[in-house]
Amino acid sequence: MKLYFKYIAMLLKCQIQYRSSFIMMTIGQFLVSFTAFLGVSFMFSRFNSVDGFSYSEVLLCFSIVLMSFSITECFVRGFDVFPRLIKSGGLDRILVRPQNEIFQVLTSNIDFTRIGRLLQAIIMICYAIPASKIVWSADKILTLIIMISGGIVIFSALFVLYAGLSFFTIEGLEFMNIFTDGGREFGKYPFSIYGEGVLKFFTYIIPLALFQYYPFLYLIGKSDKIVYMFLPILGFVFMVPCYAFFKFGIKKYKSTGS
Repeated sequence: MKLYFKYIAMLLKCQIQYRSSFIMMTIGQFLVSFTAFLGVSFMFSRFNSVDGFSYSEVLLCFSIVLMSFSITECFVRGFDVFPRLIKSGGLDRILVRPQNEIFQVLTSNIDFTRIGRLLQAIIMICYAIPASKIVWSADKILTLIIMISGGIVIFSALFVLYAGLSFFTIEGLEFMNIFTDGGREFGKYPFSIYGEGVLKFFTYIIPLALFQYYPFLYLIGKSDKIVYMFLPILGFVFMVPCYAFFKFGIKKYKSTGS
């Protein structure tokens, strides 16, 4: 961990060396997500609720998803841009070094401009927590922490899966953005508003609903099933096949010769 934090400090120094560029890119990331927030606000300026969820509840749901995604995109960015490592020959250098390849991929790209999105998520959650009128007990606070942590793990697993597929395609597969960036966009609202089919897909195939929907019902008091509170932990189980597929890809890897 000591070496990891040294890499973080080193990459942060590199990125803020061009301070104006860093600040403008961070503001740009904030504004990109801000348009999504405006869309939600405009929706609730016409309707009092969506599928039984109020404005503050939707904002709370959105902020949890955005916070999880922003942290993942910041610290697991190396897997999101993994095809570049393959095409540039950077992966060849990684594989001949004595350090673990996962560690090297993680530290190959940490994008601190994603703090802009994280800042928006923090502002929204600061507004939504008191406005949603949730009675905050210890289990509710723990549910919120588990939801954010589970979201980070599930989004990270999707990035790892995307990197694993890149071993066989070399080029990145844009359809995977449906589950990563698309998951963030879909996650603005509880998945139930899109219908039962979408909810089942994001429960049993791509388990985003395990941290976004079911524990959220428990958090806002629409369900008293305490088991919902722990469903995000299953995100760690989802990481297992994604990681195994990535390791399988490494075994089959053939250099691009770059």
